[in-house]
Amino acid sequence: MTKDIETAEQRGGEFSAKDYHDPPPAPLIDAEELTKWSFYRAVIAEFIATLLFLYVTVLTVIGYKVQTDPAKNTVDPDCGGVGILGIAWAFGGMIFILVYCTAGISGGHINPAVTFGLFVGRKVSLIRALMYMVAQCLGAI
Repeated sequence: MTKDIETAEQRGGEFSAKDYHDPPPAPLIDAEELTKWSFYRAVIAEFIATLLFLYVTVLTVIGYKVQTDPAKNTVDPDCGGVGILGIAWAFGGMIFILVYCTAGISGGHINPAVTFGLFVGRKVSLIRALMYMVAQCLGAI
């Protein structure tokens, strides 16, 4: 298979090494988003993704702490548990799964810092960024 290559003559004599095109910047305030169900579905997806991420990862850390503390581990002191590597796998695995599941719905931000960075880069509007950050903070409670 050959790749379609656009020549400088086809672009009007201008040469560009980019093989992709950035989408246009998002408008600063897009009030029309508030009338669309897909916007609210994306906000709900961000809330649920953040909730699930923190639920699983915090429980993994709590489980590790209980298993390594001899005073709290009354079941079997020789039981290994997840360990530090298990905690890292829980964090990485949850991010992988949740971004994969929500990327098509909301973009898979899951973190207010990511949402803020995309807002500064003009990839999301102010209304969407604020609603995502509110949903992510509520999901973290």
